[in-house]
Amino acid sequence: MLGASEARKQRLLKMQDQFKQIEDLFLTFAKKASAFNSWFENAEEDLTDPVRCNSIEEIRALRDAHHQFQQSLSGAQRDFEVLAQLDRQIKSFNVGPNPYTWFTMEALEDTWRNLQKIIQERDVELAKEYQRQEENDRLRREFAKYSNAFHHWITETRYVWPLAAEGKGTSSMMEGSGTLEAQLDATRRKAADVRAKRSDLKKIEDLGAILEEHLILDNRYTEHSTVGLAQQWDQLDQLGMRMQHNLEQQIQARNQSGVSEDALKEFSMMFKHFDKDKSGRLNHQEFKSCLRALGYDLPMVEEGQPDPEFEQILNAVDPNRDGYVSLQEYMAFMISRETENVTTSEEIENAFRAIAANERAYVTADDLYQNLTKEMAEYCMRRMKKYVDPKTGREVANGYDYIDFTRTLFQN
Repeated sequence: MLGASEARKQRLLKMQDQFKQIEDLFLTFAKKASAFNSWFENAEEDLTDPVRCNSIEEIRALRDAHHQFQQSLSGAQRDFEVLAQLDRQIKSFNVGPNPYTWFTMEALEDTWRNLQKIIQERDVELAKEYQRQEENDRLRREFAKYSNAFHHWITETRYVWPLAAEGKGTSSMMEGSGTLEAQLDATRRKAADVRAKRSDLKKIEDLGAILEEHLILDNRYTEHSTVGLAQQWDQLDQLGMRMQHNLEQQIQARNQSGVSEDALKEFSMMFKHFDKDKSGRLNHQEFKSCLRALGYDLPMVEEGQPDPEFEQILNAVDPNRDGYVSLQEYMAFMISRETENVTTSEEIENAFRAIAANERAYVTADDLYQNLTKEMAEYCMRRMKKYVDPKTGREVANGYDYIDFTRTLFQN
């Protein structure tokens, strides 16, 4: 009896040790399986997060992070193998399901296989996004190359154009000449060059449209936009038209009113001196300073106080009070001031008759030099026809036909 009792006791102790070992295996497997599953869920969330970047740097950072994750898989692989070993030990006791966890080794194996699949899919997505960002970066660089060059051309042209048109730059447009006709010819040719540059702007606009299609809204390689460059080109085109109109206006004024070319040049140069931002217009304060520089005796008035004399001038040049005086408005005003005493051809004709000896129908060079400035006298002689005596049909020596000159001047 005692022997049988001892044997039974040993068997029970052995079974107790076995159950304790199984209990420990169940608990260890449950803890490790829970930790492994938590790691997998976090990894799965990161690996399935949509890949959408805004720059090449962002996709590089994602690829680096993915590479680091792949390097860390060796630790997860060891944890998985430990779980497999625990599962084999538990199954060797031929027991039922683990009471401490719903995770089974079969489920964990499916999870591990799914992880490998997700990693491969992530590799493909990252590669595609990297390729997309490389293309986007190439588009950014290409747009920047053309837009930066175009803006440089606009800036340079805006600065050099007026100087070149006056024969002051190194440009060969004027070939050293500064006459109004030469300036007009150079301006027309430069305006044609500006129009020709529209094709470059079109290329930039096409590239900008491609950027929009690719949802590229930023470009670190340039500060310029399609809209901004188009506006600047349009302003430059408008500048060309204004310059042409202004030069044509000056030529017409010189030919018809007798305003000297030097005076016209002085008006133009003074305007450009005060047009610091090269906008082709002066604000009221700049305009007042310009008039004072030209010799206008305008009273000094405290800011905010009435200035009736200047207001009267503004009524002529800026009647709508938009706050600015354009080059055309300014030149028209200056020319009108130069010619404001000339009203009719009859007055001019009588003025010439008064300086002609015995009120004859022609004037001589001496008459002109004695009564006019040297510049005005030479202007008249260049444009007056030789006087032909109606009785003999012959030219009168040193005689100039002021009547024909005056009538032709006012007909034009």
